[in-house]
Amino acid sequence: MPTTTPEPAPAPTFELEEELRCGGARVIAGMDEVGRGAWAGPVLVCAAVSGPVDGVPAGLTDSKKLTPVRRREIAALTGPWVTDHAFGWSPPAEIDEVGMTEALRRAAHRALNGLGTRPDAVVLDGRHDFIGRPWAVRTQVKGDLTCVNVAAAAVLAKVARDAHMADLAEDHPGFGFERGAGYPSPTHRATLAEEGPTPHHRMTWSYLDALPKWRHLRRTRPAPGGQIPLL
Repeated sequence: MPTTTPEPAPAPTFELEEELRCGGARVIAGMDEVGRGAWAGPVLVCAAVSGPVDGVPAGLTDSKKLTPVRRREIAALTGPWVTDHAFGWSPPAEIDEVGMTEALRRAAHRALNGLGTRPDAVVLDGRHDFIGRPWAVRTQVKGDLTCVNVAAAAVLAKVARDAHMADLAEDHPGFGFERGAGYPSPTHRATLAEEGPTPHHRMTWSYLDALPKWRHLRRTRPAPGGQIPLL
């Protein structure tokens, strides 16, 4: 049977950025997060401000559609083109303390405050604004697939967090952090059941309920659902 070549992922465009510029925004930052669903490690938010249209790295698209090697290559190519970017981290202890929504908000504010120039508008991947005031936020479903600034932020965030988790793997071998980045892979699950959580695991999460040897370590969430209102 003939084989078919997978269609390449569509390239993101500047369409949304141009719309925002027509509305008066001069500096536009794209934002995306990585690590929200992991069992271990921080959640990371990246804010990125891109350069001219003709500098977009070839192959830039949704980071989830790229191999780890290709993500690193594209992240390296963004150097001359992304004019400004910053990361905001929220560690597991903070996630346990305040819940994921508030942790994301704090990480996003850290990233935005780390930029050299305050953006007039922020394009956030997804449909929910976890950033809140005082930032002017435009949410965009599948923004990492359609919006250049968000795609750049997504790739930079994923590469940075993967490298961080690979560093953690050196002190915690067996969990597969260097490959699974703290998500519940089979290797991670098996080692967790045998050895228990590391200091980098989120201790208010329900995965602990399924671990008879370690469920007593689970901490109480700070509020119903583990969330704190954004506003």
